[in-house]
Amino acid sequence: MNQRVSPILPRNGVAPSFLQLPAGDWPDLLSFLVAHFAHIPPQVWLARLRDGEVFDQHGQPHRPDSPYPANRRIWYYREVPDEVPVPFAANVLYRDDCLLVADKPHFLACIPGGRHLRETLLGRLRSELDLPQLTPVHRLDRETAGVMLFCVNPAHRAAYQGLFQSRAVQKTYEAIAPWRDGLALPLTHRSRLQERDDCFLMHEVAGETNSETGIALIARHGALAHYRLSPLTGKKHQLRAHLAALGIPIVNDPWYPALLPDKDSADFSQPLQLLARSIAFTDPVTGAARCFESERQLDWVSRQDCGQP
Repeated sequence: MNQRVSPILPRNGVAPSFLQLPAGDWPDLLSFLVAHFAHIPPQVWLARLRDGEVFDQHGQPHRPDSPYPANRRIWYYREVPDEVPVPFAANVLYRDDCLLVADKPHFLACIPGGRHLRETLLGRLRSELDLPQLTPVHRLDRETAGVMLFCVNPAHRAAYQGLFQSRAVQKTYEAIAPWRDGLALPLTHRSRLQERDDCFLMHEVAGETNSETGIALIARHGALAHYRLSPLTGKKHQLRAHLAALGIPIVNDPWYPALLPDKDSADFSQPLQLLARSIAFTDPVTGAARCFESERQLDWVSRQDCGQP
């Protein structure tokens, strides 16, 4: 069997993790795992091996006394203790044999990573729809809600991802942010975005432009405004960084313009007011014109519709 192909199936929509073992003379596999994963208590790995939760390249479980298989790959299911459930549902807007379109809620990560394993959009869709080979075509930040595309058939994944690489997709977002007197709208904001040296955030620097966002006003209400955003490029955190640079940071943004301390992971009271409203493209598999729109509303817009201040 090809070592790159998982010999075990996803569990609850989450694909297994793997580790390529280096050359070495360890007395057994357990000794290596305890030393390599120093942040995990030894009894955790012992229990996993006893329960048959660590597998070889053929999908057979290792035992607590299994010898160290140098230069081989092992597979296991990663665990995140005390993962907080996200109490919001993701709606499926469209599905065929090639493509699935979901309407992601705020606070739900797209794919497993860090503190989020089971509580991800990909994991939920794979499990609930029995689509173990479902893969994302693009990404949205965990804090952002709205339209997201998934490929149902792995054979078509490159074709759909190519749409984004060639900028053949028209994306529209909406945001709630402060109103700024003197900011002439509509406008196109261009800058060079680069990741900061001290953290994962992006900031604008001198140099050749690599990001571009169209910004238009939908409505204003007092000190806040409802904006339409049209990104022509897809840099990391582009919309959040651009609006912050213009002095109108998106409401409830914990990262821009300043990185705030981590809040309680169970606090869902202040969602980032950013929504991936729509996405349009020509389907590279069927040739059909596609346009999908989120059914969600940002909090401030919902309040205005209800006549609330």
